[in-house]
Amino acid sequence: MDMKVKPASPQHKQERVSIYQPEQEGLIYPEIPVFDNVADERQHRKERLVAACRAFALQKFDYGSAGHLTIRDPEHPELYWTNPMCVHFSQVKVSNLVLADHSGRVLEGRHAINRAGFVLHAAVHEMHPDILAMCHAHTVYGTAFASLGKRLDPITQDTAAFFEDHDVVNEEAGQVVVEVKAGHRVASALGKGKAIIHQNHGLFTVSRHSIEAAAFWFIALERCCKQQLVVEASGAKPIHLSPETARYSREHVGSEYLGWLHFQTIWGQLVEQQPDMFD
Repeated sequence: MDMKVKPASPQHKQERVSIYQPEQEGLIYPEIPVFDNVADERQHRKERLVAACRAFALQKFDYGSAGHLTIRDPEHPELYWTNPMCVHFSQVKVSNLVLADHSGRVLEGRHAINRAGFVLHAAVHEMHPDILAMCHAHTVYGTAFASLGKRLDPITQDTAAFFEDHDVVNEEAGQVVVEVKAGHRVASALGKGKAIIHQNHGLFTVSRHSIEAAAFWFIALERCCKQQLVVEASGAKPIHLSPETARYSREHVGSEYLGWLHFQTIWGQLVEQQPDMFD
Protein backbone atom coordinates (compact mmCIF):
# COMPACT_ATOMS: atom_id res chain seq x y z
CA MET A 1 0.00 0.00 0.00
CA ASP A 2 1.37 3.40 -1.00
CA MET A 3 0.76 5.29 2.22
CA LYS A 4 2.30 8.48 3.51
CA VAL A 5 2.09 10.11 6.89
CA LYS A 6 0.01 13.23 7.11
CA PRO A 7 1.69 16.06 9.01
CA ALA A 8 -0.20 16.88 12.18
CA SER A 9 -2.61 19.77 11.78
CA PRO A 10 -2.25 22.76 14.15
CA GLN A 11 -5.29 21.50 16.04
CA HIS A 12 -3.86 17.99 16.37
CA LYS A 13 -0.50 19.37 17.49
CA GLN A 14 -2.26 21.42 20.14
CA GLU A 15 -4.22 18.37 21.34
CA ARG A 16 -1.04 16.31 21.42
CA VAL A 17 0.85 18.86 23.48
CA SER A 18 -1.99 19.66 25.86
CA ILE A 19 -2.94 16.04 26.61
CA TYR A 20 0.15 13.91 26.07
CA GLN A 21 3.54 15.54 25.71
CA PRO A 22 5.43 18.47 24.22
CA GLU A 23 6.65 18.16 20.66
CA GLN A 24 9.89 16.19 20.64
CA GLU A 25 11.75 14.78 17.66
CA GLY A 26 12.53 11.10 17.31
CA LEU A 27 9.72 9.58 19.37
CA ILE A 28 7.19 7.08 18.03
CA TYR A 29 3.78 8.68 17.75
CA PRO A 30 0.80 7.61 15.61
CA GLU A 31 0.18 9.84 12.61
CA ILE A 32 -2.85 10.07 10.33
CA PRO A 33 -2.05 8.55 6.91
CA VAL A 34 -2.70 10.13 3.52
CA PHE A 35 -2.84 8.35 0.18
CA ASP A 36 -1.67 8.88 -3.38
CA ASN A 37 -4.58 6.97 -4.91
CA VAL A 38 -8.13 5.96 -4.11
CA ALA A 39 -7.42 2.22 -4.23
CA ASP A 40 -4.99 2.48 -1.33
CA GLU A 41 -7.39 4.64 0.64
CA ARG A 42 -10.21 2.15 0.03
CA GLN A 43 -8.02 -0.71 1.26
CA HIS A 44 -7.09 1.30 4.33
CA ARG A 45 -10.73 2.05 5.18
CA LYS A 46 -11.73 -1.58 4.68
CA GLU A 47 -8.93 -2.82 6.93
CA ARG A 48 -9.91 -0.36 9.66
CA LEU A 49 -13.58 -1.33 9.30
CA VAL A 50 -12.58 -4.96 9.87
CA ALA A 51 -10.48 -3.90 12.86
CA ALA A 52 -13.50 -2.06 14.29
CA CYS A 53 -15.57 -5.23 13.93
CA ARG A 54 -12.85 -7.27 15.63
CA ALA A 55 -12.70 -4.66 18.40
CA PHE A 56 -16.45 -5.09 18.93
CA ALA A 57 -15.88 -8.83 19.23
CA LEU A 58 -13.23 -8.23 21.90
CA GLN A 59 -15.72 -6.06 23.77
CA LYS A 60 -18.39 -8.77 23.36
CA PHE A 61 -20.71 -6.45 21.42
CA ASP A 62 -21.81 -9.54 19.51
CA TYR A 63 -25.51 -10.04 20.20
CA GLY A 64 -26.72 -12.14 17.27
CA SER A 65 -26.73 -10.30 13.95
CA ALA A 66 -27.79 -6.95 15.43
CA GLY A 67 -24.53 -5.03 14.96
CA HIS A 68 -23.79 -2.84 11.96
CA LEU A 69 -20.66 -0.84 11.17
CA THR A 70 -20.29 1.24 8.01
CA ILE A 71 -17.80 3.48 6.26
CA ARG A 72 -18.12 5.41 3.00
CA ASP A 73 -16.21 4.38 -0.07
CA PRO A 74 -13.60 7.08 -0.85
CA GLU A 75 -14.28 7.06 -4.60
CA HIS A 76 -18.05 6.62 -4.49
CA PRO A 77 -19.23 8.36 -1.30
CA GLU A 78 -22.84 7.44 -2.07
CA LEU A 79 -21.83 3.84 -1.36
CA TYR A 80 -20.69 2.35 1.92
CA TRP A 81 -18.82 -0.72 3.14
CA THR A 82 -20.35 -2.78 5.93
CA ASN A 83 -19.99 -6.06 7.78
CA PRO A 84 -21.70 -9.13 6.30
CA MET A 85 -24.95 -10.37 7.83
CA CYS A 86 -24.77 -13.32 10.26
CA VAL A 87 -20.98 -13.35 10.33
CA HIS A 88 -19.59 -12.98 13.84
CA PHE A 89 -17.56 -9.82 14.38
CA SER A 90 -14.51 -12.00 15.12
CA GLN A 91 -14.82 -13.58 11.66
CA VAL A 92 -15.19 -10.41 9.60
CA LYS A 93 -12.34 -10.07 7.08
CA VAL A 94 -11.45 -7.71 4.29
CA SER A 95 -12.54 -10.41 1.84
CA ASN A 96 -16.10 -10.74 3.17
CA LEU A 97 -17.02 -7.08 3.53
CA VAL A 98 -20.07 -5.87 1.63
CA LEU A 99 -20.47 -2.74 -0.50
CA ALA A 100 -24.03 -1.38 -0.62
CA ASP A 101 -25.96 1.67 -1.77
CA HIS A 102 -28.51 3.72 0.16
CA SER A 103 -31.36 1.47 -0.95
CA GLY A 104 -29.67 -1.58 0.56
CA ARG A 105 -28.66 -3.09 -2.78
CA VAL A 106 -25.44 -5.11 -2.51
CA LEU A 107 -22.96 -4.12 -5.21
CA GLU A 108 -19.98 -6.12 -4.02
CA GLY A 109 -19.76 -9.10 -1.71
CA ARG A 110 -21.47 -12.48 -1.31
CA HIS A 111 -23.44 -11.82 1.87
CA ALA A 112 -26.74 -10.12 2.52
CA ILE A 113 -27.02 -7.13 4.86
CA ASN A 114 -29.43 -6.61 7.71
CA ARG A 115 -32.44 -4.47 6.72
CA ALA A 116 -32.40 -2.54 9.98
CA GLY A 117 -28.74 -1.88 9.37
CA PHE A 118 -29.12 -0.27 5.98
CA VAL A 119 -32.33 1.58 6.93
CA LEU A 120 -30.54 3.38 9.75
CA HIS A 121 -27.04 3.68 8.34
CA ALA A 122 -28.14 4.57 4.82
CA ALA A 123 -30.43 7.29 6.17
CA VAL A 124 -27.58 8.81 8.18
CA HIS A 125 -25.07 8.60 5.33
CA GLU A 126 -27.58 10.06 2.88
CA MET A 127 -28.75 12.92 5.12
CA HIS A 128 -25.28 13.78 6.46
CA PRO A 129 -22.71 13.80 3.65
CA ASP A 130 -20.06 14.85 6.16
CA ILE A 131 -20.42 11.66 8.20
CA LEU A 132 -17.83 9.12 7.15
CA ALA A 133 -18.54 6.20 9.47
CA MET A 134 -21.22 4.87 11.83
CA CYS A 135 -21.46 2.13 14.46
CA HIS A 136 -24.37 0.38 16.16
CA ALA A 137 -24.68 -2.77 18.25
CA HIS A 138 -27.05 -4.14 20.87
CA THR A 139 -24.97 -3.94 24.03
CA VAL A 140 -25.89 -4.76 27.61
CA TYR A 141 -25.32 -1.40 29.31
CA GLY A 142 -26.11 0.85 26.37
CA THR A 143 -29.43 -0.86 25.74
CA ALA A 144 -30.26 -0.82 29.45
CA PHE A 145 -29.44 2.87 29.73
CA ALA A 146 -31.43 3.61 26.57
CA SER A 147 -34.56 2.37 28.36
CA LEU A 148 -34.33 5.45 30.60
CA GLY A 149 -34.81 7.79 27.64
CA LYS A 150 -32.33 10.39 28.86
CA ARG A 151 -28.88 11.79 28.16
CA LEU A 152 -25.74 10.92 30.04
CA ASP A 153 -24.95 13.11 33.02
CA PRO A 154 -21.52 14.80 33.19
CA ILE A 155 -20.31 12.77 36.19
CA THR A 156 -16.82 11.77 34.99
CA GLN A 157 -14.13 12.90 32.61
CA ASP A 158 -15.18 9.98 30.40
CA THR A 159 -18.79 11.15 30.14
CA ALA A 160 -17.62 14.73 29.59
CA ALA A 161 -16.41 13.58 26.17
CA PHE A 162 -20.10 13.35 25.22
CA PHE A 163 -21.27 16.53 26.96
CA GLU A 164 -23.55 18.48 24.58
CA ASP A 165 -22.33 16.09 21.88
CA HIS A 166 -25.03 13.41 22.02
CA ASP A 167 -28.81 13.32 21.95
CA VAL A 168 -31.76 11.05 22.70
CA VAL A 169 -34.32 9.85 20.16
CA ASN A 170 -37.63 8.91 21.74
CA GLU A 171 -39.64 8.30 18.55
CA GLU A 172 -40.18 4.71 17.42
CA ALA A 173 -38.96 3.68 20.88
CA GLY A 174 -38.72 -0.09 21.19
CA GLN A 175 -40.02 -0.72 17.69
CA VAL A 176 -37.79 -2.73 15.36
CA VAL A 177 -36.42 -0.19 12.91
CA VAL A 178 -37.12 -1.56 9.44
CA GLU A 179 -39.04 1.35 7.91
CA VAL A 180 -37.15 4.00 5.96
CA LYS A 181 -39.01 6.81 7.75
CA ALA A 182 -37.69 5.54 11.10
CA GLY A 183 -34.15 5.78 9.78
CA HIS A 184 -34.80 9.35 8.70
CA ARG A 185 -35.98 10.26 12.21
CA VAL A 186 -32.77 8.99 13.73
CA ALA A 187 -30.71 10.77 11.07
CA SER A 188 -32.60 14.03 11.62
CA ALA A 189 -31.92 13.95 15.35
CA LEU A 190 -28.20 13.46 14.90
CA GLY A 191 -27.30 17.05 14.08
CA LYS A 192 -23.59 17.78 14.53
CA GLY A 193 -23.11 15.42 17.46
CA LYS A 194 -21.24 12.14 17.54
CA ALA A 195 -23.74 9.89 19.32
CA ILE A 196 -27.41 8.99 19.64
CA ILE A 197 -29.14 7.12 22.45
CA HIS A 198 -32.24 5.57 20.87
CA GLN A 199 -34.79 4.96 23.59
CA ASN A 200 -35.50 1.26 24.26
CA HIS A 201 -33.09 0.36 21.45
CA GLY A 202 -29.48 1.26 22.03
CA LEU A 203 -26.48 3.33 21.00
CA PHE A 204 -25.23 4.85 17.76
CA THR A 205 -21.98 6.68 17.17
CA VAL A 206 -20.68 8.46 14.08
CA SER A 207 -17.49 10.10 12.91
CA ARG A 208 -16.71 12.67 10.28
CA HIS A 209 -13.08 11.61 10.51
CA SER A 210 -12.65 7.81 10.54
CA ILE A 211 -14.18 4.45 11.39
CA GLU A 212 -11.60 4.24 14.18
CA ALA A 213 -13.07 7.29 15.91
CA ALA A 214 -16.65 6.06 15.47
CA ALA A 215 -15.72 2.66 16.92
CA PHE A 216 -13.79 4.04 19.86
CA TRP A 217 -16.58 6.46 20.77
CA PHE A 218 -19.04 3.57 20.71
CA ILE A 219 -16.83 1.61 23.11
CA ALA A 220 -16.52 4.72 25.28
CA LEU A 221 -20.26 5.43 25.21
CA GLU A 222 -21.08 1.89 26.33
CA ARG A 223 -18.58 2.30 29.16
CA CYS A 224 -20.11 5.62 30.19
CA CYS A 225 -23.59 4.06 30.29
CA LYS A 226 -22.21 1.34 32.55
CA GLN A 227 -20.60 3.94 34.83
CA GLN A 228 -23.81 5.89 35.23
CA LEU A 229 -25.93 2.79 35.84
CA VAL A 230 -23.47 1.64 38.52
CA VAL A 231 -23.54 5.04 40.23
CA GLU A 232 -27.33 5.23 40.13
CA ALA A 233 -27.62 1.67 41.49
CA SER A 234 -25.51 2.68 44.49
CA GLY A 235 -28.23 5.07 45.61
CA ALA A 236 -25.69 7.85 46.08
CA LYS A 237 -26.08 11.20 44.34
CA PRO A 238 -23.09 11.83 42.08
CA ILE A 239 -21.40 15.19 41.87
CA HIS A 240 -21.83 16.67 38.39
CA LEU A 241 -19.11 18.52 36.58
CA SER A 242 -20.01 22.13 35.96
CA PRO A 243 -21.01 22.91 32.36
CA GLU A 244 -17.81 24.92 31.97
CA THR A 245 -15.63 22.07 33.22
CA ALA A 246 -17.50 19.50 31.14
CA ARG A 247 -17.08 21.59 27.98
CA TYR A 248 -13.39 22.11 28.68
CA SER A 249 -12.91 18.37 29.17
CA ARG A 250 -14.89 17.57 26.01
CA GLU A 251 -12.68 19.85 23.94
CA HIS A 252 -9.59 18.07 25.26
CA VAL A 253 -10.70 14.43 25.39
CA GLY A 254 -13.70 14.22 23.06
CA SER A 255 -12.46 15.26 19.62
CA GLU A 256 -12.47 13.19 16.45
CA TYR A 257 -8.69 13.12 16.51
CA LEU A 258 -8.56 11.81 20.08
CA GLY A 259 -11.09 9.11 19.18
CA TRP A 260 -8.86 8.06 16.28
CA LEU A 261 -5.79 8.15 18.51
CA HIS A 262 -7.36 6.02 21.26
CA PHE A 263 -8.22 3.33 18.70
CA GLN A 264 -4.57 2.94 17.72
CA THR A 265 -3.93 0.87 20.86
CA ILE A 266 -6.64 -1.57 19.70
CA TRP A 267 -5.28 -1.55 16.15
CA GLY A 268 -1.80 -2.49 17.35
CA GLN A 269 -3.17 -5.38 19.41
CA LEU A 270 -5.26 -6.70 16.53
CA VAL A 271 -2.45 -6.51 13.96
CA GLU A 272 -0.23 -8.61 16.21
CA GLN A 273 -2.82 -11.11 17.44
CA GLN A 274 -5.31 -11.41 14.55
CA PRO A 275 -3.47 -11.15 11.21
CA ASP A 276 -6.21 -13.17 9.51
CA MET A 277 -8.36 -10.02 9.43
CA PHE A 278 -6.42 -8.96 6.33
CA ASP A 279 -7.41 -12.09 4.41
